[in-house]
Amino acid sequence: MNDRHEAAPLAIVTGANTGLGFETARGLVRRGYRVIVAARNPHKGRAATEALRADHPGARVRFEPLDLDSLASVRDFAATVQAQEATLDRLVNNAGLLAPPTREVTRDGFERQLGVNYLGHFLLTSRLLPLLRAAPAPRVVQLSSLAHRSGRIDFEDLNGERDYDPWRAYRQSKLAMLLFSRALQRHSDARGWGLVSVAAHPGLARTALFEHGVRSRALVGSLFRLLMPLISQSAAEGARPVLHAATADDVRPGDYLGPAGPWEARGAPKRARATAAARDPALAERLWDVSCDLTDAEWGAPCDSAR
Repeated sequence: MNDRHEAAPLAIVTGANTGLGFETARGLVRRGYRVIVAARNPHKGRAATEALRADHPGARVRFEPLDLDSLASVRDFAATVQAQEATLDRLVNNAGLLAPPTREVTRDGFERQLGVNYLGHFLLTSRLLPLLRAAPAPRVVQLSSLAHRSGRIDFEDLNGERDYDPWRAYRQSKLAMLLFSRALQRHSDARGWGLVSVAAHPGLARTALFEHGVRSRALVGSLFRLLMPLISQSAAEGARPVLHAATADDVRPGDYLGPAGPWEARGAPKRARATAAARDPALAERLWDVSCDLTDAEWGAPCDSAR
């Protein structure tokens, strides 16, 4: 399928087969975007595509396989999209894992939360940069989390080889996404890429991902299940800050959006609170350099000269 001559703007949503990603894709379809559902599982990805078309007859939605567990898959996906499209208006880096109880690694040897949640998206964004730059007003949205607030980047043990903790690894990956958002904006400003780079978090959204993640901590999981109806919101509501970040006119470069309610757990979108670490440009640049080395990402030039 080649939509190269379509007038409607194009959006890619990773992990759009379920949960927040599906609701984000649904919101973009409603706003008139053509949407690529980028997902690992072909059956689930095509089912999501059909569900979106059923909800919105005439919607221009298609599935493309993307496994963020594999850098080769990321490269293949980007090459496929570049062969089919001339521009990319919105990239929503949503897909992720939450707290596998035992340490797992990607096909490239990265701790899986670091690899899937962050490094795969880092490489993907770099590979899609030419299409983004060709769009009139391109925007990239990184999915972060409330969990970033207690996260830190452990450069001495990024992959959790010495001391794996599922939630610590998750917090690190979500802090990395927020640092990436800020660094991408600075690089865009410095090099004239014309991007608006932003981040968003869904608060406490009731998704299968969250349910799976809390299983790694039985006591915490039991407590959350009791409290969730009181403090959380649906996946559709959790997608509201993401959609605001992707589409709203009042979004500024470098913004971070989340729910407006107590503890930013639920509610309408507003600008969210980022920690001092998430706003640290030196930390972001160090992570950018390490990420370039790990993924062989190039941003229009070899990484070490992309400054």
